[in-house]
Amino acid sequence: MKFINVFILLALFCLPTWAGSQANKQAVIEPEKIVKFAKDVEKYAAAQGARAFIIARVGRPEKELPKGIHYTHTAIAVYSNIQLTNGETAQGYAIHNLYQVDGQPNRSQLVQDYPVDFFWGAQTLKAGIIIPSDEIQTGLIELIAGGKNSNLHNPKYSVIANPMNSQLQNCTEHTLDMINAAIYQTTDIKQLKTNTRAYYTAQRVRTSRFKLMFGSLLMDDVTTKDHQGKIATATFGSIHKYLDQYQLAQHGVTFYADGETEML
Repeated sequence: MKFINVFILLALFCLPTWAGSQANKQAVIEPEKIVKFAKDVEKYAAAQGARAFIIARVGRPEKELPKGIHYTHTAIAVYSNIQLTNGETAQGYAIHNLYQVDGQPNRSQLVQDYPVDFFWGAQTLKAGIIIPSDEIQTGLIELIAGGKNSNLHNPKYSVIANPMNSQLQNCTEHTLDMINAAIYQTTDIKQLKTNTRAYYTAQRVRTSRFKLMFGSLLMDDVTTKDHQGKIATATFGSIHKYLDQYQLAQHGVTFYADGETEML
């Protein structure tokens, strides 16, 4: 029995810890700082003329993330008319997310929220921002306005989903699928995955197979069953490289709490 307890404890310490796409997480940063940061991100994107852009947050301590992975959640922000609780309308960015279902981490749902909600569970006040070409922005706006982003949703969730097939999906793969739907003007997932395999390079997940093995045994949202060979997944960084390679990104920065930016 003692051996089993030690084995389980070891396994828990070895679990992958870069996870996932959760809404309504408890704030670990002072709320007033989160609110200010969220507003600053909105103002920055608006100043760049962004009608739709790709946004990312850090939802885990950065030291726990695998090498080369800097964000844990990615979504699409769209400049919109927003209905306030008092019935008035204001303009701002609505964020279109794929989030894990509460209590069912291996299932996901599409949720619209706003910048303060988006950053509420952030571990670090740092945002990834990619403003794509005008054509892609228009395509994303039309996709979401028509509700066709739901056609791209696969509720079978894995934190390390393989973006080269449609077996499972995470937030960043869903974002990538939306971008490709805007590029190729189709929601045919078979065609989109063919194009993904042809033009996009997923990011290697540089963590031990020991961690992945125990993660898949003990965590419902970790599995490698949709992968063959080396494990690679969609990330904010790999999306930027993809868009930049084909000259489809106007602007990409890391935005910090002090208002400073660093070009991607």
